[in-house]
Amino acid sequence: MGWVESIQKAINYIEANLLNELTMEQIAKVANSSVFHFQRTFAILTDMSIADYIRRRRLTLAAQELINSDIKIIDLSYKYGYDTPEAFTKAFRKQHDMTPSAARKKLGKLQSYNRLVIQVSLKGAEPMNYKIVEKESFQVVGVKKTYNCKTGENLQGIPLFWDEVNTNGTDDLLFQLNNGKIEGVLGVCVVDESQKDSGLMDYWIASARVGDVPGNLSTLEIPTSKWVIFEVHGPMPHAMQDTWKQIYSEWFPSNPYVPAGTPELEVYSNENPNNADYYSEIWIPIK
Repeated sequence: MGWVESIQKAINYIEANLLNELTMEQIAKVANSSVFHFQRTFAILTDMSIADYIRRRRLTLAAQELINSDIKIIDLSYKYGYDTPEAFTKAFRKQHDMTPSAARKKLGKLQSYNRLVIQVSLKGAEPMNYKIVEKESFQVVGVKKTYNCKTGENLQGIPLFWDEVNTNGTDDLLFQLNNGKIEGVLGVCVVDESQKDSGLMDYWIASARVGDVPGNLSTLEIPTSKWVIFEVHGPMPHAMQDTWKQIYSEWFPSNPYVPAGTPELEVYSNENPNNADYYSEIWIPIK
């Protein structure tokens, strides 16, 4: 089963069980995937976490039921998984910009999130430039933080991490230390395979380095791998995000490879990332 088919099967499972308790472990199992890789792929393709999708869909259905029936708001809150009417009202207001009581009186516009249908998009007018190479293991040095992918913490946390590194001078230091097999500063996604269903990932900002390592930095060994390397052209972050979507919605469904599950790399050059012709790369280990 391909990535797209797996995700659609999981979405169908979510939709059939929206009024039941759902766990990331159950959903990922339906897709025959680890929690980390399913959540990451889903987020790349949809720009939201699984938790966000479930919440938005439940509140969409709750709003429809609210205006089309006489169910009590307290009963509606319990039905859609909220422990208290207050928690339901807070979440409802955040999505629909009005209280459940106001929605029942039809005092404003509701925001509806429809059921997702994942489709493969093949666009010959937007070719993907890539190459496949094999590289021996190498060392990177840098800093890391751990994020919970089940909650979508990585989606908000990683951009803030980059802001921090760019502000405190670590980014400049990593460019200075870079003398290894890959030129540039790297964003590295790492999952401990022994804990892959925990939903936790380490995200490194690092550079390839041979030799001594400053005491304020840590080291990570990138294993020997077969890599598919994609060119990315355009300003950050949109060019990188768009290329990730192309990879999972177009390239993997059209090729006989799957991700190997070892660290993936984003490679950034020391140029202005806002330039229209900014060049970067995505490295994915494959099998």
